[in-house]
Amino acid sequence: MDQPNQPILPITYDQIDQWIASLQPVLAREGFACVVGILRGGTLPATLVSHATGVVPAFLRYQRATRTVSWDASIPLPAKGSKVLLCEDFAGSGHTLADCVAYLREHGLVVKTLTVVFDDLSRSRPDYGIDCCGYRPLLPWERHVHTQEHQARWRSTQAGSLGPVGEDHEFAVYAIDLDGILLPDVPPHRYEADLEAALKERDLLAPYQHLPDVDFARTKAIVTGRPEIDRPRTSDWLRRHGYGGLCLMMRDPATHGELPEQVAAHKAQAAVTLACTHFIESDPVQAIFIAQHAPQLRVVWWDAARRAGKLIASHAWQTLSTDQH
Repeated sequence: MDQPNQPILPITYDQIDQWIASLQPVLAREGFACVVGILRGGTLPATLVSHATGVVPAFLRYQRATRTVSWDASIPLPAKGSKVLLCEDFAGSGHTLADCVAYLREHGLVVKTLTVVFDDLSRSRPDYGIDCCGYRPLLPWERHVHTQEHQARWRSTQAGSLGPVGEDHEFAVYAIDLDGILLPDVPPHRYEADLEAALKERDLLAPYQHLPDVDFARTKAIVTGRPEIDRPRTSDWLRRHGYGGLCLMMRDPATHGELPEQVAAHKAQAAVTLACTHFIESDPVQAIFIAQHAPQLRVVWWDAARRAGKLIASHAWQTLSTDQH
């Protein structure tokens, strides 16, 4: 699980869907009697393969503590000699995939394997999988595994029993923007007209009465585009309004400039460094850039005027340059 010196490689739902769609011709020719997903990680790839090929899906349930496998499907096991495709999300360093392959082979089945990803620590290589060697692959339903709390609880379960670490939502960690989230934004033209007067105006602003529906007990930091030089007056505002206990991450102008993409890069970098899973941003353009810089984050654009949020994702639009026409 721990590969601290390797870069994180986020894998999106779209990438998984497109990858399995690209395998459709070869999977369809295999003549599988059924596609078998290991609950829960293998559920998505098994379902996508079933949609792509028309092969009926079934599922196995695996108990890590006892290393026991059971058939968990409304259809019976295929007849001996049938070929099946066993699906899992990750070819890990543990025994899940090997034990499930052994179970199916003990029932006389010919088994091929498909895992969304495999890496340097994989105990075995699947017949089909995305090669992530040299990276720490991060699947979209596992964005919480790099949080400090999850890592600590995972290590404790490894030291003792192999019981459940906890539910995914228990490890949500939030970082939030400041201006436009906790208090109103001062319009840019005010800063341009008289910087000191605008800063004093901002210092006197009251917090919003209506805030995003965020669990502040799980909010780790305020990550703002304000420059470091504003730290004293920003810390004072936060302290006066009851937010002084939160970590405050401010922008270093020597590293990140004032353009929206540069400010967003600072926010994305800070949130990833803090091992956050969610970022709440007030500016829609910056929200798009944050999602692009850190696709492992759940990025929410919060529109304070409408008291509504939108989950943001970003994919670069690849166009032809003029010399390619």
